[in-house]
Amino acid sequence: MAQTLRYRVVDVFTDTALEGNALAVFYEGHDLAPELMQRIARELNLSETAFLMPSARKDCAARARIFTPARELRFAGHPTIGAAFVAREHGIVGERVSAFFLEEGVGPVAVRTDGSMIWLSTPAITHVGECDRAACARTLDLREWDLLPDVLPHVYSAGNPMLFVAVTDRDAVDRARVDPAALNELEEAIGQSIGLFVFAPTSAGAYSRMFAPELGIIEDPATGSATGPLAAYMMEYGLCATADGTTFVSEQGTKIGRRSLLHVRIRGERGADGIEVGGNVTPIADAVMTIP
Repeated sequence: MAQTLRYRVVDVFTDTALEGNALAVFYEGHDLAPELMQRIARELNLSETAFLMPSARKDCAARARIFTPARELRFAGHPTIGAAFVAREHGIVGERVSAFFLEEGVGPVAVRTDGSMIWLSTPAITHVGECDRAACARTLDLREWDLLPDVLPHVYSAGNPMLFVAVTDRDAVDRARVDPAALNELEEAIGQSIGLFVFAPTSAGAYSRMFAPELGIIEDPATGSATGPLAAYMMEYGLCATADGTTFVSEQGTKIGRRSLLHVRIRGERGADGIEVGGNVTPIADAVMTIP
């Protein structure tokens, strides 16, 4: 018997249709096997596909499972925000509920609405280590002098390890591309697979790109899970303000025609009370998938 699955497609971190990071959200996923979820994500071939289902936790409104075309993630930013939007649209969360938790692989993730935007609280951020500047430049097919002086590349993680490389300007960000052999060497030195997040500080915050070939993502238009760690990294090197309530914007995806604006809010001095990442969500399609 054929299985009919309803889902929404939304563009996250934008208020303009066909920009931002596209996401499919299946909102009746309680009886789907993980293997089928993975195959669906591979079929749709978006950066991520999310599946909403009931949570066994009383403190969570729903559980969200998130898949790239290659594997499941413990946490991801644009699927969290997009799934929160769909949960409110389809009555999983009441319209008047402005703050709630979604259960993900990392545990409960706090989300809230603020006017037209939805915000998530970044899970605990861990510092993995520093990386060699020359090796990072080779991996991104850049010259070492393209990297900001006196700013070492670092790996941080809020569920997904990311290598943050600060460069001098937008042109250097746009010239970056992944050298697969150099990336393999770098990952062997680090001891794990990583995403590559390259950015240049701007007056508004940052101009960014992210590559994650091992996740099946050649280039991600918007990476919410990396934006909280980006703020931590920028604070470490004095590349942004650190005071309570500081806000800035990471512009990502512009190079590939999917301009995304990821808003950051620092809570407490140097983020002691958390780092929030927020953005707009633009609905694109209501869809049905039929699986024989």
